[in-house]
Amino acid sequence: MSKVLAGRYELLERIGEGGMSVVYKAKDKLLNRFVAIKILKPEFIGDHKFIDSFRRESQAAASMSHPNIVNIYDVGKEGNIHYIVMELIEGRALSDVIKEQGPMPYPKVISISKQIAAALPFAHKNHIIHRDVKPHNIMMTPNGTAKITDFGIAKAVNAATIVDSTDGIIGSVHYFSPEQARGGYVDEKSDIYSLGIVMYEMLTGNVPFDGDNPVNIALMHINGEMTPPSELVSGIPPALEHIVMKCTDKYPVNRYASADELIEALNNLEFIGSVVGNSVLMGQDQRPRPAGPIAETDYDDGEDLPDERSSRKKKKTGGSKKKAPIIIIASIVAALVVALGICYALGMFGGKEIEAPDFSGLSVKEAEQLAEENDLKIKEGDPVFTDEVEAGLIVNQDPEAGTTIKTGSSITVFVSGGPGDGEVPDVVGQDEEEAQEEIESAGFKCKITTQASEKNAGTIISQDPTGGTQAEKGSTVNLVASDGSLARSTMPYLKGKTLAEAESALENANLRLGSVDYAWSDSFAEGEVMWQQYDAESKLDRNTSVNLQVSKGPKPTQATTEKPTTTEPVTEPSSSEEPEEDDTEED
Repeated sequence: MSKVLAGRYELLERIGEGGMSVVYKAKDKLLNRFVAIKILKPEFIGDHKFIDSFRRESQAAASMSHPNIVNIYDVGKEGNIHYIVMELIEGRALSDVIKEQGPMPYPKVISISKQIAAALPFAHKNHIIHRDVKPHNIMMTPNGTAKITDFGIAKAVNAATIVDSTDGIIGSVHYFSPEQARGGYVDEKSDIYSLGIVMYEMLTGNVPFDGDNPVNIALMHINGEMTPPSELVSGIPPALEHIVMKCTDKYPVNRYASADELIEALNNLEFIGSVVGNSVLMGQDQRPRPAGPIAETDYDDGEDLPDERSSRKKKKTGGSKKKAPIIIIASIVAALVVALGICYALGMFGGKEIEAPDFSGLSVKEAEQLAEENDLKIKEGDPVFTDEVEAGLIVNQDPEAGTTIKTGSSITVFVSGGPGDGEVPDVVGQDEEEAQEEIESAGFKCKITTQASEKNAGTIISQDPTGGTQAEKGSTVNLVASDGSLARSTMPYLKGKTLAEAESALENANLRLGSVDYAWSDSFAEGEVMWQQYDAESKLDRNTSVNLQVSKGPKPTQATTEKPTTTEPVTEPSSSEEPEEDDTEED
């Protein structure tokens, strides 16, 4: 019997598998249509943070409807099964198309790239960054429509930094942007970089960076120089190569500011091709030439070959034979001038190169003014929480100051949000000096007051805010320490100790040694305490004096001529009374 989810989705057959999920073809019995259901693999269901992110991003993606995005119909959970119900695409992945057709003709590359790029701004406006644009996540329908899948899923995976046993890093490191590889700030320009890699692969049949392991490939994205596509495959228009190289620039600020801007550049390229022809777009006359020496090239298509017309050469009158090629050359030059003018007018070749100004320490308003003076744009990144830079001032920027950029570019600035929140340490029960040091090390200020308590003086008895709560760094944590005024000491057990040991134990308990009496004893060795004034564990005021009786050892068996000062008591005194001396005998 086949599995049915949510009482309506009947799983029919397994049609695919990725690093984190398995895909099934299913029948929606309620709406009577076929769908694709993506089910998370069991190894991911134990990560609750990942599951929450997965559900949140998938629900956001489900709100999007675009002809170039695979529609998500439903997101659900049944027992330990987490699943997404999506549009079933009758087609195949772009990765399979590239394997079969790559390198692909550049007009087809432009068409597919425009469709993928059209989906990205729609998602970006919905605050969703794909983060995993790659041929495996692009489905091609039989009529040539490109549809991106896995929106939101890639973001959930990357946020949890999950490693797959087969592909290394989920999201495919072959298409990572340098900032993704560094674990840095990621925005829509990261998707543009990944799309540039996809365009590169469609044009050449290969990804620009490959290696033995994901780490090496990631480092190539950060530091490696990309071989221009035209050096691998001939016939790629220089303007298209320029677009690919701009998409894959190491610095986000040098890429297209948005996917809409990339589409505009691709449209401009198609427009120029339609105006001046593909031969001019390629930067050369691409008409076929006869094999062999080409020293003499002043003939038109349809003319006799040089050897055939040489016999009639003298019969021709001066110069008419060369008019046609001159006209063609003049037309090509004129078309090139027009094309270059359009390119410059549309900004395809960018602005002039300058060094990025230093915006650190400025407010956003001041930075915008400086950027305007240098024909640049300012974009705010995520706030940076630090106690080193005043809130509202710029901490750092991307690209860094001094980096070569082009006018018209955008610079992302990261503004200080102040120290931010932190967890307040729990210091109750600690000594006040130790507590103050821990509070200040956590980024907070400390204020200590005292209060009457039975605790030892200096012991922290309460704090506000309480330990473990979140509070703004730099704020004050109020501590209350005991003044020791109500503190009482616990009487230690001293019997069997030497007098020195007993005195030390009393000092440690904040008590004092009182009077010491000596007596004979057969039970305690000489010098050992055999009686203490107060029972052990008794609660006493601090600095109370405690009287002790110490053994003189066993009483001698023969009488001595000297009169002893004291004799062993007949009975050991109770702990609450002073010991009484025994009567002595005279010789």
